[in-house]
Amino acid sequence: MSVPPNPLLHVESIFAGYVPGLDILQGTNLYVAPGELIAIIGPNGAGKSTLAKCICGLVPPHTGQIIFQGQNVAKLKPNEIVARGMCYVPQIANVFRSLTVEENLEMGAFVRTVPLGPLKQKIYDAFPKLAQRRKQQAGTLSGGERQMLAMGRAMMLDPKLLILDEPSAALSPILVDEIFAKIKDINQNGVSIILVEQNARKALAIADRGYVLDSGRDRYEGPGSQLLNDPKVGALYLGGHIAED
Repeated sequence: MSVPPNPLLHVESIFAGYVPGLDILQGTNLYVAPGELIAIIGPNGAGKSTLAKCICGLVPPHTGQIIFQGQNVAKLKPNEIVARGMCYVPQIANVFRSLTVEENLEMGAFVRTVPLGPLKQKIYDAFPKLAQRRKQQAGTLSGGERQMLAMGRAMMLDPKLLILDEPSAALSPILVDEIFAKIKDINQNGVSIILVEQNARKALAIADRGYVLDSGRDRYEGPGSQLLNDPKVGALYLGGHIAED
C-alpha cells in the first residue's frame, strides 16, 4: 500500500481485539486522504466493525499506529480523539431514544463552545425530516430517521473524519438509497468518511477507494469502481477465501 504525503488518517500494522491473545485485527493497514470517502467491506467476522472502533479509540490496539492529522492517537481515549475532529456513528444504540431530536443534536455538540443555533440549522437544512420532527422523541422515529439523526448529531461536531458503521443495516431499499445519498452529500461538503458496510455494491459505488478485509487483514485495496468489478473481491465478499499467491 503506497501512502500519499500528509494523509488525514494512517492506520499502520494494527493488532487489536477484545480478548488478550486473540487479536481480530492482524496487522491491518489503511489510509484516508483529505476529502476521501473510503469503503470497508468483507465477509462477516472479517474485523470491519472492530477496525472502526479501534480507529476511534473504543478498542485500543495492542500494537501499531493510528496517525490522525499527524498525531498518533492510538493511546488516546475516545473523547480525546473526538475533540481532535473524528466522529464515530455505531450501527446500533446510536441515538438517545428518550430525548427529542433537538436534544440529541445538542448532545452531539458537547465539546463545542460555539452557539448551537446555527449548527442545528445547518443539520436541519441537510436533513429536512429532522427539522419536521425536532420536538419528537428519537425513540419514536423510523429506522431511517434515527440513522439520519445519528449522522446529524455527529455532524454537530464539524468533524474532519466521520466513521459510519453499517448505516444501512435493517433499512428498506428506499431508505438505504436515501441514506447513501446523504452520505455522499456529507462527503461532497468536505468531510472525509470511512464507510463500513455489508452492502458492498452500494458502498463501493460511491467510494473513492475501498478496502476488503479478510480475517483481520487488508487483503485488497483500490478504487471503488475497480473493486466493484473484481471477481475475486466478489468471491471473498460472498464468504469464500482467496488462495494465497
